[in-house]
Amino acid sequence: MSETGKNVKEIRKRRGLTQGELSKASGVSLSIIRKLEQGERSSARLETLRKLAASLRVPTMRLVNGPTEEGPVKGTEEQWDGVRRSLERPPVIPELDDDMPTVEGVRASLAAAMPVYKAHNYATLASVLPPMLRDAEALGDEGRAVRVRLLQLAGVLMVQTRLYNAAETALDRALDEAGDRLEGAATINTHCWMLMRQGRLDSALDLAVKWADETEPRMSRATPTELSTWGRLLLKMSSAAVRNSQQGQAADAIRLAQGAAATLGREYAPETDPLRTFGPTTVHLMRTENASVIDRPDVVLHLADRVPASGLRPVKGERHRHLLDVVDAYAKTRQYTEAFSKLASIQAASPEWLPHQTYARTVLGRIIAGRRTLTPEMRSMAANIHLEI
Repeated sequence: MSETGKNVKEIRKRRGLTQGELSKASGVSLSIIRKLEQGERSSARLETLRKLAASLRVPTMRLVNGPTEEGPVKGTEEQWDGVRRSLERPPVIPELDDDMPTVEGVRASLAAAMPVYKAHNYATLASVLPPMLRDAEALGDEGRAVRVRLLQLAGVLMVQTRLYNAAETALDRALDEAGDRLEGAATINTHCWMLMRQGRLDSALDLAVKWADETEPRMSRATPTELSTWGRLLLKMSSAAVRNSQQGQAADAIRLAQGAAATLGREYAPETDPLRTFGPTTVHLMRTENASVIDRPDVVLHLADRVPASGLRPVKGERHRHLLDVVDAYAKTRQYTEAFSKLASIQAASPEWLPHQTYARTVLGRIIAGRRTLTPEMRSMAANIHLEI
C-alpha cells in the first residue's frame, strides 16, 4: 500500500467513517478509495485528494505521498531546448568582431516579445528567447534589470510548459539578481505557482505567506507596484490554501487582496510587465477559481456572469484559466454543449497554450463522459490536447 493509501485509511478510521461514507461525503468514487487503500493505486489527482482531505478535515498534503506533478507533453522538451541551454550553460564570451549588445537593444527586444507572450505564440518565443538571454548575459552589471525581467519571463514560460528544472534555474537566477524586495517578490510569485503545479502545496503556502508578510506595504502611501506585488502574493496564498483544504486561510487572504485592490481602485496592468497585473477583476477571478476548487459550479457560474468583459483583457493565460473554470462548471452542471463550445473557443484563441493544461484534459474528459456520442470535433480536440480516449 502506498503512503497516500495508508494515510487515507488511517485518518478515515480515526474519523469513524466507512469507505462508503467517505465516498458519499467527498464525492470520490468508492472504487478509487478502495484501490488507494488496497494499494492498487499509488496516488490520485490533486483534485481527488483535496475532496478526500476536505471530508476528513485535514490539509490535502496530509494525504499526499510526495509531489504529484505532471511532466511536459510530447515535444515540449525539444521545442524549448535552446532556452534551457541558454539558462543552464555558462555565458558565451563574445568574439572580438562580434557586435556587442546594448541595454537599449535588449530592452527593445523584450518589449517586442511581450505581445508574443500575451498571444501564447510559443514557437516564436522558443526561437527568440535564447539569443535574447545570451545578449542580456553579455551586458554584465549594466544589464541586471533587463536580465531579471528576461529570466522572469523565461521562468513563467518554463512553468507553463512544465519544464520545472529549467524553470527553477531561471527563477533562482532572477531572485539572485533581484535589485530589491519587490523585484524578488515578482519572481517568488511565479515560484509559488510552480510549487502548486508540482503538488507541493505546503511549500507554496509557506513561501507565499513569508513573502507577503515581508512585502506588506503601508496602505496610506503604497504605490501601485507595491500594492500589485503584495496583492498577487496574497492570491497565491489563497490559491495554495484552498487546494490544501484550508478554506479559512484562503478566505482571509482573499479579503486582504480585496483591500489592496480597492486601494488601487482599478486594474493595474502595465503593458511592459503583464506579470504584475492586479486589481479588483484579478481578485474576482481568484474567488471564482477558489469556488471551482471546492466544487461549487453554481457559484462559479454566478461569479463568472459578473466579470466585466473588459476585465478579462490583461493576461491571456489568466483569462483562459478563468474560462476553463467556466467550462468545468458547465460540465459539472451537465450543460455539455455550452461546455464544449466554450472549450473550443479557448482552443481557437490559444492553440499552443491549451495542450499544456492538465485542467483542459480533465474537463474535456468530463464532457466526453457525459455525452452519449463522441463527435469528430471532440476526437480532434482530444488528440490536440493529448487526451487519450
